Amino acid sequence: MSALLHGPSPGAENEPPENPAIQARNARLGLRLFAVYGVIYGIYVVAGAFLPGVMKVALAGVNVAVVWGFGLIILAFVMAIVYGRLCDRPMAGTEEKGAPR
Repeated sequence: MSALLHGPSPGAENEPPENPAIQARNARLGLRLFAVYGVIYGIYVVAGAFLPGVMKVALAGVNVAVVWGFGLIILAFVMAIVYGRLCDRPMAGTEEKGAPR
């Protein structure tokens, strides 16, 4: 069962701790993206509960509920990629001259 023990990744003890300003920026970005997704998902849930006629409408051979559901899944993947890309960007004033990116 030792494979299930959690700990730092190999070599992590040699890495410097991440800048708290970068952590705060990334957290704010993650919360904003989560809020956007939450609003879109909330509209989906409310539409499913209170507008069943709209969700039954056929669109591209399937109903709106299925299309919207798959759209939510795709949106989650796209938002994860966007989050990862934006978090990889250095902050102004935190990168040393000549440091590799």
